[in-house]
Amino acid sequence: MTGARLITRVRERAAVRRYSPRTVEVYVRWIVRFVRFHGMQHPSALGDSAVSAFLTYLASERKVAASTQNQALAALAFLYAEVLGQPLGAVQGFLVAKVPHRLPNVLSRAAVRRVLVHMRGTPHLMASLLYGTGLRLNECCQLRVKDLDLDRKELRVRAGKGGRDRVTMVPESLIAPLREHLRAAKVLMARRASAGGGYVALPGAMDRKAAGASRQWGWCWVFPAAREYRDASTGERRTHHLHHTVLQRAVAEAARRAGIGQRVGCHTFRHSFATHLLEDGYDIRTVQELLGHRDVSTTMIYTHVLNRGGRGVRSPLDAP
Repeated sequence: MTGARLITRVRERAAVRRYSPRTVEVYVRWIVRFVRFHGMQHPSALGDSAVSAFLTYLASERKVAASTQNQALAALAFLYAEVLGQPLGAVQGFLVAKVPHRLPNVLSRAAVRRVLVHMRGTPHLMASLLYGTGLRLNECCQLRVKDLDLDRKELRVRAGKGGRDRVTMVPESLIAPLREHLRAAKVLMARRASAGGGYVALPGAMDRKAAGASRQWGWCWVFPAAREYRDASTGERRTHHLHHTVLQRAVAEAARRAGIGQRVGCHTFRHSFATHLLEDGYDIRTVQELLGHRDVSTTMIYTHVLNRGGRGVRSPLDAP
C-alpha cells in the first residue's frame, strides 16, 4: 500500500466511523509525522516499539502536553487497528508527557466588554455568543439555523465534544442582532441557490435520508463563509461555515487593541462565562449542564478562579 493509498484508506475508514472532518485531518497529520520520524518506512513494517519510540520523542524532544501525546497515540491506534488490521498491543516503555496543572484563563466582566467593543460585524456577534452561551469555538462556527430557537431563547448544540447534545440559553441582548444576521444570511443563501449553488454539507447519512435537505434553510449555517467551494465528490457549489481562524484572529486583534495583558483566545470567553455564572451564585451542576461537561470535576476547576480571593477567604491585610 503506497503512502497516498494509506492516507486515502485512513479517510475512508474514518468516514465509516463517522469521525468529524477535523479529527480526520488531525489523525492524518499524526500518521504522516510518525512515518517521517521513522525514515519514511511503511507503518506495516513497524510495530509497538516504533510507536513507543515516537511517543517518547514527542515528550522528551518536542515537549508536547499529555493531551497531545494521547492524541498521537489515538491516531496511531486507529491506523493500526482500522486501516492495517494489525491492532497495537500494550504500548509500554515510553516517556509519558507530564500533565500540567493550569488554571483556566478568565477575564473580568470589564475586560470582556473591552475586548468586544473592539470587534465588529459577524466576529463581534460570534464572540458575544461565545461569552453569552459558553459555546466552544467549533460549536459556534458549526451552528445551524434549525438549532437556534430565538422565540424560546434556546440554542441546541448538536454532537458537541464527546458526541453529546445539550441546550443552553440565548442572551436576551443577542436576540435582535441574531434575527438581523439571519435575515441577511437567508438572502445570501437564496441568492446562491438561484445561481446554482447554495448547498451545505449534511451530517451522517442525511444527504441520503432527506433529499433536498442540503438546500433547506434550517440546515444552513448560521455563520456562512464568504465564498463557496466546489465539492469534489458531487460537483455541487457548497457553502462552508465561517472558518474558525477568522474569529480567532479577530479576537486576538481585539484583545491587543484593548490592551489586555493576558493571553486571550476564543476559549477564554467560555472560561469567563462559567466563572461569572458561579460568581452570580448559580449552582455548579447547572453550569456543568450548560457547558456540556460529562464529569462535574471538570467544572470544579472554575471554583479555583472565582474573584473572591483564595476561595472566599479575606486577606488579613483587609481586616478592619
